[in-house]
Amino acid sequence: MEDLTGRRLVVVTGASSGIGLAAAVDLACRGDQVVLVGRDPARLQAAAEQVREAAGERPELFRADFAVLDDVRRLAELLRSAYDRIDVLANNAGAIVLQPITTVDGFELSIQANHLAPFLLSNLLRDRIGRIVVTASGAHRSGTLDPDDLNAPLRRYRAINAYGTSKQANILFTAEAARRWTGLPAYSFHPGVVRTRFGNDSRLVAIGMRFLPFRSPEKGAETLVWLANQDPSRLQTGAYYADRRVRRPLPKAADPQLAARLWTASAKAVGIDA
Repeated sequence: MEDLTGRRLVVVTGASSGIGLAAAVDLACRGDQVVLVGRDPARLQAAAEQVREAAGERPELFRADFAVLDDVRRLAELLRSAYDRIDVLANNAGAIVLQPITTVDGFELSIQANHLAPFLLSNLLRDRIGRIVVTASGAHRSGTLDPDDLNAPLRRYRAINAYGTSKQANILFTAEAARRWTGLPAYSFHPGVVRTRFGNDSRLVAIGMRFLPFRSPEKGAETLVWLANQDPSRLQTGAYYADRRVRRPLPKAADPQLAARLWTASAKAVGIDA
């Protein structure tokens, strides 16, 4: 891995555990100043202590619940007040939602927490960000995104469909961000099937996942850290990566017209100009 020169500021969302925490530890050990964003204060404090033990410096912490868009707006304001520049924004926060849940903002929880919240955060911080890395997933294959009806998964709810739709949105968002925001590199990636807290509340999911070829969070975070560190001239902005290589997502996650429609619908949903 070829690290860029100089100490950078890296904001990692979903940093309390799993891929986000593993990436934060790795980046901090490389000398980056990491900022952890998470929902649960106790787990966030524990994650900060783990980073401190590994890298010798305690990271800054910001609490935000991506199920509440006002939390995302407050987070953006706090980050803007604290930092003149964010070299890397790692949009890693995400969840598999096992039951149909509508947020206080009126959206299906998966599409809000996994797509609309990071979409809003990225837009609110756009002028401060040096690059964006988005944790997507090969689960986009189960996505059925309809930009005209972001709440469609609530009808005849299936958790894997709702999750896949949000991951399809992640890939489309990244590609569209690269087209719209020239000069701001953006990359999405598939981390592999990683053993994290996903599915902890479901016995059925837990049993089924025993048969999957799991990776450790550290292995899953490798491509995130690599995308955060590589010289942009060696990467393809807007592209979808897995195992440090450009991969071709399914056509439904690579349609420029669908990506543009999603952008417009997402901007309307979160109340910003497209």
